[in-house]
Amino acid sequence: MSASGSRGRQRSPSMAKVAEVAGVSHQTVSRVLNESPLVKEETRARVLDAIERLGYRRNNAARMLATNRSGRIGMISAHLALHGPSMIAVSVQEACHAAGYDLSLVGLSDFSPASLQGAVDRLLDEAVEALVVAVAHRDAPAQVFSLELPVPVVLVQGVSEGQARAAGIDQVAGARLATDHLLDLGHRHVAHVTGPADWVEAGQRRDGWRGAHEARALLPGPEIAGDWSPRSGYEAGLRIAEDPDVTAVFAANDGMALGVLKALHERGLDVPGRMSVVGFDDIPEAAYFWPGLTTVSQAFSALGRRAVDLALRTLGGEPEPVAALVPPELVVRSSTAAPRRA
Repeated sequence: MSASGSRGRQRSPSMAKVAEVAGVSHQTVSRVLNESPLVKEETRARVLDAIERLGYRRNNAARMLATNRSGRIGMISAHLALHGPSMIAVSVQEACHAAGYDLSLVGLSDFSPASLQGAVDRLLDEAVEALVVAVAHRDAPAQVFSLELPVPVVLVQGVSEGQARAAGIDQVAGARLATDHLLDLGHRHVAHVTGPADWVEAGQRRDGWRGAHEARALLPGPEIAGDWSPRSGYEAGLRIAEDPDVTAVFAANDGMALGVLKALHERGLDVPGRMSVVGFDDIPEAAYFWPGLTTVSQAFSALGRRAVDLALRTLGGEPEPVAALVPPELVVRSSTAAPRRA
C-alpha cells in the first residue's frame, strides 16, 4: 500500500480533536459549528483555525447541527452484557426506527467521568439531535448534566416518578409486587439479595422490599449484598440456607436468583417446599429454571417508546416533558408457595 493511499483512507479528525487543538471544550466547537452568538470572536477564530488546519469536515456537520435534522439520536449505555441494559438498548433502537430516526449507540464497560466524556464526544461528532442515557450508576445524572450539552438529554435508568426528561420502569413497585406475593403466601421473614450499592435501581428494589414489610409491621429477613451475577446469588444462598427463620428470598435479578436456587439445592432445601424464591427481570431462561422462577417482568418496549417520545417532545420545543413510570408485572411460576407448616 502506498503512503498516499494510506493517507487517503485516514479518518476525518473528530470534534474532540478540534477542541483539543483549539484549547476549548467540545461544546464550544458545537456552538461554533451551530453559529451560536454565545461564543466570543477570539474563541470562534481559534476553533475555525483548528477546523481548517485539521481538515475537519465542517460543512456537513455544521449544516446538520444548524438545522437539527441529522435524523439521528445518540444513546449511551453501560453494562450491555446484562439483560436489563441490553433490552433497554434494543427497545430504544426499535422506537427510534419507528419514529423515523437512526440510533447511534456507545456502550460503556464501566462508568466513569472519562468514559462518559469520550462517549459524548463520539456521539456529538455524529451530530445527534438528542441523547438517551441508560446508565444506572447513582452519579450518572449529575455527571451528564454537568457537561452542559448542546442537545437535549433523556435518562432511562435510575429515575423517579415525576422526573423531567426521564423514562423509567417503576422499580420500587416491582419489588413490592415480588415481596407482597411472598407475604401474601404467608411468609414473614423474606431475605433479600441486593444489587450493587452504586446502582440506583438496586436501591429502589431494596426500598420496595423493605416497604412491603414495613406496611405490615414485619421485620425483614437478612439483606445480603450481590453484584447481579449468579455467583453472588449462589454465595448469598449458602448463607441464607443457614438461617432457619428464613422461608423466602427475593433476589434483585434473575441471575442472582439462579445462584440462590443452586445453593439451596446443594444444601438440600426444597424449592418451594422449604424455601420460596422470586427474581426480577423475567429473562427468557427464567421459565426453564428448575423450578420455573417466579419473577418481575419489565415492559422494555414501552420504556423505549417513552424515552424516544420524550426526546422528540423536547426537540419540538417542550422544555421539561414528563412521562409516567412504566408499571412492571409479576409472573408467578412454581418457585413460590405457602411456607410449610411445622
